Formats: sequence, structure tokens, C-alpha cells
Amino acid sequence: MNRTAMKPSATAADVLALQELRKLVNEGEGLQLEFKRKASHPEKIVRELIAFANTEGGTLLIGVDDDKSIPGVKYPDEESHGVREVLKQNCRPALAYHETLVSISENRYVIRIDIPPSLKRPHYLTLQSVPRTTFVRVADKSIKASAEMEEIVRRGKKKKDIRFVFGEHERQLLEYLSHHSHITLSEFRVLSGLNRFQASRKLILLVLANILNVTATEKGDLYSRV
Repeated sequence: MNRTAMKPSATAADVLALQELRKLVNEGEGLQLEFKRKASHPEKIVRELIAFANTEGGTLLIGVDDDKSIPGVKYPDEESHGVREVLKQNCRPALAYHETLVSISENRYVIRIDIPPSLKRPHYLTLQSVPRTTFVRVADKSIKASAEMEEIVRRGKKKKDIRFVFGEHERQLLEYLSHHSHITLSEFRVLSGLNRFQASRKLILLVLANILNVTATEKGDLYSRV
């Protein structure tokens, strides 16, 4: 983790950092931007960071409300300590990030955490009370990844020489998608008569080959034509 702390006295760099922060906040939350008022639940913040790393990277701002107001936090070291501890103890593999402290007034700050898309993805949250889980970013939400999405994230780092047989099941699938906007794994199993493993493998390969798109949702993955 690299950290750049802002000096108490305002400098030209401080002013530029604050201007950039306000411009960023004005864009609103999205695929690569998340706001958190406080870090009172650091494991939830780590979940967002993991989702960014597993997808296209992004920026998380602590001290910003969902309504785009910027109240900041008074004790940034206390706010970020819990996040750093969860990242250290409960994120595998270790996550690369850059933390910047942006001064918005004499005693209020915004913690900016920038996450690049990771070459070590997928990253996992490994809390003792629950099985290890991983997340992906979809629009302005971080979604728990299915087994299929996890495999797509892992293999998507090196999408080379993706080979598959385009047979009757694939033809059935594309024919179905020519009349429907999307299909789920369960629906494809019914359509094809394949077992879960076989259907899952075919969908994964078709996504990796850029024939299908996949969108994670809280109710399951949706597969659609490219």
C-alpha cells in the first residue's frame, strides 16, 4: 500500500487535489467509483475494493455521502486503520492500492483509495465466520461472484487460445438468445439437457471466447449475446 498524506497548510497541490475530488464526486457512484460516509464496517469497504480489483479498478472515497455531499471524517487515521487491518488479515491474495488523504477543511478529510485492475485476480474476502467469497463490480454495486463468474475472472486475465466445440448445444443457446435478451445457467440446463458442470463449462468458455456477455446480479448471472 502506498499512502500520500496532505499537509495541514493548504498548498497548490492541496487545492488541486480538492478540486479533483469535487469533480470526481460530482460524477456520482458508478462502475469505478464508490462513496462511503465512514469506515465503521471495514469489511464492507474491503468488499468494494475487492470488487474493483476483480473488475476494471476504481476509486473509493471515505467521507462522502451518497447524495454527493462531502462531510469528510475528523480522524482519518482511525477510519483507515480498520480497513488496512482487514485488508492485511482477510484479503487473499494481497491487494495493491494507493491511499491519499485529501484535506477539505482545517480538521476534516476525505480518504481516497485507488485500486488498479489486478493481475492477481480473483481476490477473496476470508472472514472466519463465513466461507471465503469474492466480488465483482456491476454498475454502482459490488456483487458476490458465482462459481462461474469466479472462473471467468480468473481465466479472463489471459484470454488466449480459448477452444471449444460449437455443437448442437451452442446452436440451441444462440438460437434461444436470438429471441430472448438473456439466459441463466438453470435455464440453459433445461434447454440443453446438460448437467450443471457441463452447462457451466460451456457458458464459461463462450464468455471467454467473447461470444457471450455475462452480467452478475444478486439473483444470479445473466448471459446474453455479444
